[in-house]
Amino acid sequence: MKQIIKTSDGSHTIFVPELNEYYHSIHGAVQESKYIFINNGFEYCKADPLNIFEVGFGTGLNALLTAIRSSAGEKEVNYTSIEKYPLDENIISLLNHHHFSGENGREIYNLIHSSPWNISVNICKNFNLRKIKGDFTAEPLSGSYDLIYFDAFGPEKQPEMWTREIFNGISAATNKNGLLVTYSAKGEVKRNLKACGFDVSLLPGPPGKRHIIRAKKI
Repeated sequence: MKQIIKTSDGSHTIFVPELNEYYHSIHGAVQESKYIFINNGFEYCKADPLNIFEVGFGTGLNALLTAIRSSAGEKEVNYTSIEKYPLDENIISLLNHHHFSGENGREIYNLIHSSPWNISVNICKNFNLRKIKGDFTAEPLSGSYDLIYFDAFGPEKQPEMWTREIFNGISAATNKNGLLVTYSAKGEVKRNLKACGFDVSLLPGPPGKRHIIRAKKI
C-alpha cells in the first residue's frame, strides 16, 4: 500500500513498499523536481511553442511546476505525459504540492488532476496538457518533442524503462538540439543515450544527489 511521506523541504512524496522506492527524493520532492526539470530543462529550451514529453506522470508534480512556470512566461507549452499506473484520487487529494506553487497552485493542481485522459486540455495560460494512460514500453512514442522529462523509477527498479530500445524511440521523436533531462547518472544510462544520438552532460545534482544528466539530441 502506497504511503505519503513528508520530505526535507516539507513537500510530499510517495513510498511504494513493494518496490522499496520513493516517487521523489526524500531530501525534497519539490526542490528536486524544480532543480532537474525546470532549472536544468525548461529554462534551457528556446523553442516556441515548446513541446514537452514526460515519461512517468506520477503525482503530476513536474506538470504542475511546468504549468506554473509557463503561466509566468510568454511561450506556449504543449505537455504530454504517460502513466501506466495512475494514482487513486484519495492519494492525490492528500498531497501538498500545490502549497509550493504560488497563489494559483491549488487551482492548477486540481485542473491537472481532473483533466480527462488521452485528450489535450488547456490548463492555464500558455499550458496545454495531454495525459496518456498507457504502457510506455509497449507503445511507440509518436510526435515531435523539444524537451523530454525522463522520470521513471530507477534503472534498478524498472530496468525495462532504461534500455537502449527505449532511448532509441525517444531519440527518434526528439527534435535536433532537443534536450532530455533525468535524475539518473548511471553509466549504463549515459552509454545508452550516447548510442542513441545524444550528447550527454553530467551536471551537479540537487541535495542528496551527486549528478544528474542533461543530454542534447545531435
